[in-house]
Amino acid sequence: VQLQASGGGLVQAGGSLRLSCAASGRTFRYYDMGWFRQAPGKVREFVAAISRSGSSTYYGDPVKGRFTIARDNAKNTVYLLMNSLKPEDTAEYYCAADGRMKPLGDMQYGVDYWGKGTQVTVSS
Repeated sequence: VQLQASGGGLVQAGGSLRLSCAASGRTFRYYDMGWFRQAPGKVREFVAAISRSGSSTYYGDPVKGRFTIARDNAKNTVYLLMNSLKPEDTAEYYCAADGRMKPLGDMQYGVDYWGKGTQVTVSS
């Protein structure tokens, strides 16, 4: 599966952005989907994951209560709605897909496919 993230940009602290990740192929619904981010000089960090059906979600502690992950299987797209953005949210954001059967939270330890990132910059 090929993944392409979009929707990044420059936003002031406290603002909102919605990222989208479009997937190619007809098997999108067979993958758990996730978002990760990487700031300059830091390791890649898990942000959020959503199950194949969209019924389950899992979030990294830094974004709980502020970010929401959602998916539309008819459109082969996963979204990340980011509210109350902080300067420390500044990073390149990547979407990912995982077809293995495992607990949703384990997605943070490895995925099958990565997409190209989209830059999010939050100014103070």
